[in-house]
Amino acid sequence: MKAVLFETFKAAPRVVDVDDPLPDRHGVVLKVGATGVCRSDWHGWMGHDPDITLPHVPGHEIAGTVAAVGTEVRNWKPGDRVTVPFVGGCGACPECHAGHQQVCHNQFQPGFTHWGSYAEYVAIHHADLNLVRLPEDMDFAAAASLGCRFATSFRAVVDQGKALPGEWVAVHGCGGVGLSAVMIASALGANVVAVDIDPVKLLLARDFGAVATVHAGDAGDVSEAVIDLTGGGAHVSLDALGHPDTCANSIRNLRRRGRHVQVGLMLAEHATPAVPMAQVVAHELEIYGSHGMQAHRYGAMLDMVRSGKLDPSRLVGNRITLAEAGAALMAMDRFQSVGATVITEF
Repeated sequence: MKAVLFETFKAAPRVVDVDDPLPDRHGVVLKVGATGVCRSDWHGWMGHDPDITLPHVPGHEIAGTVAAVGTEVRNWKPGDRVTVPFVGGCGACPECHAGHQQVCHNQFQPGFTHWGSYAEYVAIHHADLNLVRLPEDMDFAAAASLGCRFATSFRAVVDQGKALPGEWVAVHGCGGVGLSAVMIASALGANVVAVDIDPVKLLLARDFGAVATVHAGDAGDVSEAVIDLTGGGAHVSLDALGHPDTCANSIRNLRRRGRHVQVGLMLAEHATPAVPMAQVVAHELEIYGSHGMQAHRYGAMLDMVRSGKLDPSRLVGNRITLAEAGAALMAMDRFQSVGATVITEF
């Protein structure tokens, strides 16, 4: 099969021919229909993720068709249309037994712990636990965004942030994760304030349901701008970018007893950001991480898609070929297009 491979961190990936994967006894092999190009993949290519061993094939936002199944797989057959969370559970550890596969002790992450989906085929482990059946009318490009951006945002807003109708939700960073969060929070009936430095993305955030926007480059003090717009601060605030500045602003713009959710990864030199802990203590703020979403929670999200309240297809931006994936990956630190860049031709 053809796959995008890098043999050295920070070196240009190239398209090569490698052996087709085979399913483990508890796993499947997917024929990739679409896979997203994500900033997390860029972190992996830079060498920021200790789980990656070289040579490596990136890619973790996957949708496709089951091509082969292992001998112990019971719920899936060739031809099934599926997606998969970017964090898969082992099914045996205490967190998996409690239903928290997104923080599994022995987690499987295609594109990180194992070879990923910048390829014609990808192997997925523990398929009965980790695969999600797709609606027949959802195209693979839209479905590819579910595994990381959209599902991560759903858990961040709904399960971790516990956003309620009428509450103020601030979203810092309007890339794929942030715009997903704007759409989801708005669908829940929350009042969303979107923050970014790109006026085009802020316009798109309004189109996705934000009732107010803040241009971070022009606002001066971003947190004060959000506090003014919300009449006292956000009830829930998300750092959807992953930067010390957006993290601090997200915490500072909360009202008393508000909830901050850290969604964007902060690795390498950003791994230990300064946190306004005096405010966290004095205002009894709550700080949560959000790390993907379990396969068994996809049903609630897909029900909102079926009902028309959520439309992940609106987040699809550029559709590219596998041959273009390496250049798109290397550019993730310099430029992120409006909407998700998705590989759809292999």
